[in-house]
Amino acid sequence: MKKIIVIGGGAAGMAAAIAAAENGCAVTIYEKNEKLGKKIYITGKGRCNVTNDCDMEGLFDSVVTNSRFLYSAFYGFTNQDMKDFLEANGCHVKVERGNRVFPVSDRASDVTSALARRLRELRVKVELNQGVRELWLEDGVLKGVILAQGGNERGKKDSYIAADAVIVATGGLSYPTTGSTGDGYRFAEAAGHKVTELSPALVPFETKEDVKELQGLSLRNVEAAVLNGKKEVYREFGEMLFTHYGVSGPVLLSASSYAAKKLKKAPLTLMIDLKPALSMEQLDARILRDFEAEKNKQFKNALNHLYPSKLIPVIIRRSGIEPDKQVNAVTREERRRLAEVTKHFTLTLTGLRGFNEAIITQGGVTVKEVNPSTMESKKLPGLYFAGEVLDLDAVTGGYNLQIAWSTGVLAGRSAAENHEL
Repeated sequence: MKKIIVIGGGAAGMAAAIAAAENGCAVTIYEKNEKLGKKIYITGKGRCNVTNDCDMEGLFDSVVTNSRFLYSAFYGFTNQDMKDFLEANGCHVKVERGNRVFPVSDRASDVTSALARRLRELRVKVELNQGVRELWLEDGVLKGVILAQGGNERGKKDSYIAADAVIVATGGLSYPTTGSTGDGYRFAEAAGHKVTELSPALVPFETKEDVKELQGLSLRNVEAAVLNGKKEVYREFGEMLFTHYGVSGPVLLSASSYAAKKLKKAPLTLMIDLKPALSMEQLDARILRDFEAEKNKQFKNALNHLYPSKLIPVIIRRSGIEPDKQVNAVTREERRRLAEVTKHFTLTLTGLRGFNEAIITQGGVTVKEVNPSTMESKKLPGLYFAGEVLDLDAVTGGYNLQIAWSTGVLAGRSAAENHEL
């Protein structure tokens, strides 16, 4: 039997191991953590947003970096295939808002259990608490892997493990507590690959303005636009959250992937439309209606129907309207300013939070040096890459996990088919 080694027992690694074993190979996973799928446990707030139930066009449109590279991977193992796999392996799934797919149980552990169950059925050998130190290369030929010391008690000689193919599925740099410490980039560079610039992605923003008084405030149904001068970098409708250092939430996590490289050069502007369903004229009419109903109140006490209470003092300051002014004395010009602040609530984005808060890593092994039809290295026959270690990333909504499943399956199948003994 052909021997295949998978480095990393996360989403891409488990998918690769299953695909290779289903194609008749003897597969071993080396995972430096104490359990498989450690990062899967914390995705989707512990519920695991396992994929997205959109059409194929939606899948490609949601990829931020190198979407065309994923053509063979996505069509070879689709989001529907992943749903079918989970259902067949005892993890029933459901579709929620935004086509996000979750386990019916709302437990990420059920996703990992389904994958682990299939690995056991296929007799995939899983070596936990065992890292790989480096690829075993001789005269430019891949022989296998060299294990990290400590995990193999029989001495240094025995830590050279031969294989017909090696699949690197080590993840990126995000959530380093799950073992994502960049080993795969090191392996890739040792094999002659270029690694593009790495940055945190799907990560909260820091703002120049002090927003501590808004900390914990979640806004639904807002439209957020990120601007670089007058040029629009990103625009999306959805949910956001204020934090003690800036802004977060689904709509802004996705924005970070488009803004990361530009933010390294200069601050960007975040423009939030708090009432995107209303035009300026409709909003003015709405404000007028509210004011007429509250005409004997002070301005500061007449805004409860328009904004969450935490936001009211900030809106008042930004509007420049005297808080104690009687509502019936608010001028048309002041009302227009209030509408303007509501439709264009701006903040200055100064940076991103670090890798320890990032859901994924942007950047990685350059895809120009990897065959998109097989995931095999163009530099070193027998070496394959899958998942986040590659320079691929997408917005939130289950798309990044689908990249892991699809590239993992393609790498596993290809490794099994190529390099016949």
